[in-house]
Amino acid sequence: MSDWTAYYAATAGGGPRDTLLHGLSLWQGAPGAAVDLGCGTGRDTLELLERGWEVLATDAEAEALVELRQRVPAALGCRLHTRHARFETLVLDRYDLVNASFSLPFCAPAHFPTLWAQITAATRQGGLLCGQLLGTRDSWANRGVTVVDAAELAELLRGWEVLHHREEEEDGHTAVGKPKHWHIHHLVLRRQ
Repeated sequence: MSDWTAYYAATAGGGPRDTLLHGLSLWQGAPGAAVDLGCGTGRDTLELLERGWEVLATDAEAEALVELRQRVPAALGCRLHTRHARFETLVLDRYDLVNASFSLPFCAPAHFPTLWAQITAATRQGGLLCGQLLGTRDSWANRGVTVVDAAELAELLRGWEVLHHREEEEDGHTAVGKPKHWHIHHLVLRRQ
């Protein structure tokens, strides 16, 4: 059992993230190829599959992928592909939609620029990126996660059209009930 087990249990009944739903509402073509980075037990992967997308679901935790496969209805399973990999070793193909709900901050800061460049290269022109980045005032900022300041965020957004950006900062709790100060950038981007 990994440190993520309690998180998976706490979020198992949750629906798809708002950034993914927002991105899907803006998608104008037929469902295409998507990748769900750090998919966990699949709350966003399931939504994509149900809407007709072909999905590669990746996670560093093998137990998450096992649970995801168990949750996917047999009729949708033919469009699900899974890959057990950490961000540092992940190799991406080309996608119409890249989903990264609350996962990108868990890429080690030293590897994040390479991951972001790979995501940018992997997203087809007109394709979408949905997800979150943490800001510098987040209480996890000094815990080895990737955070971005305003200048870094502006640099990351070069080559992307910002369809939605909501900055959130508040005191709250993690999914497992621990107090936390959140500083989050919720993003929906279109590749230019």
